[in-house]
Amino acid sequence: MFKSYHKLLVATTLFAMFGTSVACAADKTVSRTYANGKKVIDGGMTYPIHNGKTASYYVNEKAHGGVVKFGRKPTLDEIKAWDIDVMPDGTGLPEGEGSVEEGDEIYEAKCASCHFDFGSGGSGYPALQQGNAYEGQKTLTNQRINPDDDGPLRNFGSYWPRASTLWWYIQTGMPHPAPMSLSDDETYALVAYTLSINEIQIDGEELDDEYVLNKEKFLKIVMPNKDGFEPKIDGPHGLENTRKYYDNPKNFGGNKERCMKNCFDGDPLVARIQGVGISEFSPPISIKREKPMPKEGSKAEHPGEKAYTASCAVCHTTDAMGAPAVGDKQAWEAVLKKGLDKVKHNAIYGINGMPPKGGTTLSDDKVSEIVDYMIEASK
Repeated sequence: MFKSYHKLLVATTLFAMFGTSVACAADKTVSRTYANGKKVIDGGMTYPIHNGKTASYYVNEKAHGGVVKFGRKPTLDEIKAWDIDVMPDGTGLPEGEGSVEEGDEIYEAKCASCHFDFGSGGSGYPALQQGNAYEGQKTLTNQRINPDDDGPLRNFGSYWPRASTLWWYIQTGMPHPAPMSLSDDETYALVAYTLSINEIQIDGEELDDEYVLNKEKFLKIVMPNKDGFEPKIDGPHGLENTRKYYDNPKNFGGNKERCMKNCFDGDPLVARIQGVGISEFSPPISIKREKPMPKEGSKAEHPGEKAYTASCAVCHTTDAMGAPAVGDKQAWEAVLKKGLDKVKHNAIYGINGMPPKGGTTLSDDKVSEIVDYMIEASK
């Protein structure tokens, strides 16, 4: 849970999410759920059956009380294959190294098509940085009380408390079209580059192009927002700390036992943002449901352009994914030697690493329009 600094809010929703003793519709109290003699952390609960129902739902009472089969015990190899996490203490982090400069080159080839130059983000893909991470972390308690107020900057550098999550996510999930294709050294290089564009220091040292990140240096990374979340889940006592935290409703908004009604003595404290609104709009607000007239002399939008940007640009912005890049005249001239009908057939039914319709559910006609747009934009 991110520290909001405004804890005494309406807490009924939180109680429903994390509570283990709340009232059901029949005004019966649900039982607390235990695992190995200890209360669970995730808000799990069991409901009593009352008149054939749990709360508002009927149940099959004959199905309760039977033997539950949990399957077989996994083999050591299966556990090893599944256990690929990288933990904050370094568990799971392999040996390897990579420089900022190497990371920059890999980023341009495999990441920039989605996250744009210098991790600025765009077209629905998140920004990896928004300037100096230490300054960005200071904005996390910002609230837009007035229309022109700055909001919080939440990105990897300013918001994430641990860098280990970044290493694991890049290694297992990126690049988007080819996850788990990066070597350990390439992952270290991309992490080094991401740290550098966030201006994060390691042991007081700035990460210039020649900086080489390895396992030893990685374990010295201290993220600006390392203390920005609660409860403390790291370390050998993380589970017990979390149990104690959620066992006390005052930690997240309550002032009594977990409940669904009559949860407060008096009125709850609610943080309200006043006076926020936009009164002047340019262009003025219109209720007409039609596209605005194009500006004089401007070129009309191609019917396939919008769908291309939404569904195809991730692979066709550059040739890094093996697909012909839009704007590359020679690449598209080579593709068109097959004939336009064949090109559209391949786009609809798939070819090589490209799935049918690029993995979308677009109609054949819309895919054909997208192909027309890509060809026109590549002349």
